[in-house]
Amino acid sequence: MAWTYALIGLAVGIIIGFLISRVTVPGIKHQKTLKQDLEKSKYELEQYRQELVDHFATSATMLEALAKDFNKMYDHMASTSKELMPNLPEQDNPFSARLDEMTLSPELNKKVAHIKEEIDSQPKDYANGASGLLKDEPLSDISANKEEKIA
Repeated sequence: MAWTYALIGLAVGIIIGFLISRVTVPGIKHQKTLKQDLEKSKYELEQYRQELVDHFATSATMLEALAKDFNKMYDHMASTSKELMPNLPEQDNPFSARLDEMTLSPELNKKVAHIKEEIDSQPKDYANGASGLLKDEPLSDISANKEEKIA
């Protein structure tokens, strides 16, 4: 029976000690408030992120509509400029030069731009083999070597 009273007293003492430590230690209350603040901040951050995603989705939709409207307006201006000023030379019409680029697909625009770059670039050197111009040999030796290669 003595052991039973000892175990009951130990259990009651542990429970009372736990309750007293919870009440008297100020760090636990502070920890609870910090945890609540952290949860609240996480929730607000997630809401902010969702609002940001929604904002960019709406902005992208609006920009796409704006681009379509701009293309419609440009096509309208290009077609009416040809109708209203039929005698205007092509180089004087500000819409004619870019009209061809606007009506092409983006892939074709890239290819056209690449071809235009090749046309505007310097010509390539198509000499077969080394010409020997940069060697220290006399010019007559270079021309003799070329004749031997040709024959």
